[in-house]
Amino acid sequence: MIGPFGLVRDLRRALDAAGRRLRGDYEEDEWGYDPSFAAAAEPLLSFLYDRWWRVTATGTEHVPRDGRALLVANHAGVLPWDAAMMATALRRAGITRDPRFLVLDWAFGLPWASVAIRRNGGVPASPYNALRLLQQDHLVMVFPEGAKGVGKPWSERYRLQRFGRGGFVELALRTGAPIIPCAIVGSEEIYPKLGELPGVAKLFGAPYMPITPTFPLLGPFGAIPLPSRWRIAFGAPIDLAPLGAEAADDRATVLEVAEDVRARIQSMVYDNLIERQGAFR
Repeated sequence: MIGPFGLVRDLRRALDAAGRRLRGDYEEDEWGYDPSFAAAAEPLLSFLYDRWWRVTATGTEHVPRDGRALLVANHAGVLPWDAAMMATALRRAGITRDPRFLVLDWAFGLPWASVAIRRNGGVPASPYNALRLLQQDHLVMVFPEGAKGVGKPWSERYRLQRFGRGGFVELALRTGAPIIPCAIVGSEEIYPKLGELPGVAKLFGAPYMPITPTFPLLGPFGAIPLPSRWRIAFGAPIDLAPLGAEAADDRATVLEVAEDVRARIQSMVYDNLIERQGAFR
């Protein structure tokens, strides 16, 4: 058992390591990804993965070791902690690739988070960016619920919202990328949404700003996510190649596949909620 002082010490070391890279001037690729910064942030992510959220990951064998793939997951938690934990789970499984994850534009307007998101693999969410990433054979994480997912009230936690117009299915069809469904349990509890602060959201250009048990009551400390227990499950790949690239122009097919993927992830979420046996145990 790790004592509270040990947790604080390790967290401080992790934050110091990430902060040193954040203040520096380092090489980035065309997307802003900086492998040196990502390596420096690893202690922080490991702390969150192992000790804060105590993540259990399953199904990583379904994620290809090379070639393009689209990882499609449910979404919650204001900031893209879910993407960071997915990437950490893959690294722990020996997948040495650097996944990229699509992030809503407003997050890049946060001065204290935008640089870290970009240097760790975050890319502004757009069909054009997603298409280019897949054409470059990246692993690409997408969260089709978008703002609707992170903005769900506490009473609707773990009930997946509609997957929009199925843009991720069109991308998979046009590029021949397999879809890997992914279910995340735990992210709904890190910032339990009890209400909203529309004025603050407008100030930051955010789709919403939640009232949680700790924010705004504790001020900046209210931004510290709660230590829920997480499970991340990667499902079997969905190969759309038999449908052909031309199916991307068939709205009925696209929406049918999108709903099928959503249903699979919803089922995986429910299964992992049962397996978890408690949010904070």
